[in-house]
Amino acid sequence: MKIAFLGPSASFTNLVARDLFPSQELLAKSSIRDCFLALQEGSVQKAVVPLENSIEGTVSMTLDYLYDFEKIHIEAEAVLPISHHLMVHPSSEEISAIVSHPQALAQCFHSLEEEYRSVARVDYHSTSGAAKYVGEHPEKNLAAIANMTAAELYGLQIIKHNIHDFEQNHTKFIVISKRKQALDLPLRKSSEKASLLLTLPDDHPGGLHQVLSVFAWRKMNLSKIESRTLKKNLGSYFFFINVVGPWNSVHAKNALEELESIGVQVNFLGHYNEYLLEE
Repeated sequence: MKIAFLGPSASFTNLVARDLFPSQELLAKSSIRDCFLALQEGSVQKAVVPLENSIEGTVSMTLDYLYDFEKIHIEAEAVLPISHHLMVHPSSEEISAIVSHPQALAQCFHSLEEEYRSVARVDYHSTSGAAKYVGEHPEKNLAAIANMTAAELYGLQIIKHNIHDFEQNHTKFIVISKRKQALDLPLRKSSEKASLLLTLPDDHPGGLHQVLSVFAWRKMNLSKIESRTLKKNLGSYFFFINVVGPWNSVHAKNALEELESIGVQVNFLGHYNEYLLEE
């Protein structure tokens, strides 16, 4: 089986994919969109992509692609503790700029402000990609923010450990595929949930309340409600919703029927388990 992940090697997504699929072929992709495309085109059977960070919130591109790409389902969710380290090439004598993924830079903002306020910060498509670039260009005296595996793989020296602003830094990753079946993995399970994408038929007073009441009177617990623009006009959104617990009751089936009866477009992404990983 071939599994795509947001690369390059030693990215946090790579660490998750390796833990979830230790015996499968893992293929690095340069963007989240490329992961979705590989899945849609059939060159891989599954893909692992980031969904949400406890400090910086939802990865908006992932939500957008879940909406844009048809017949893509969520098979599992994995939560990984995130530790960011500042690293340089061993030959570097000073730091001309700090390179990393925008989310990593944001998660380390206050730490960088304290000690490296005057140093430029440069966005890169991934933390491990930044580490690789720093390792390949020692003459530029760059620093990267990435994980310990990336430092080892790309021959970098960690000069400051754990520079993320908050100790409880975790990222949720999802396994996506064209299957509608949840993964059952021999890992520590924390919860089960269902994910839905909802699009209201029009913008009218009480529209969202009407949708939420479908779940409220059935006492279905919503752990996440997030809106994303449809990119058509101002005030036009779709909603990503997580429902905690089993999804095999009459209430669950009737909730979908009631949503459709009031004109809501429903894309049921799947019912799946959440697993807890160790970095």
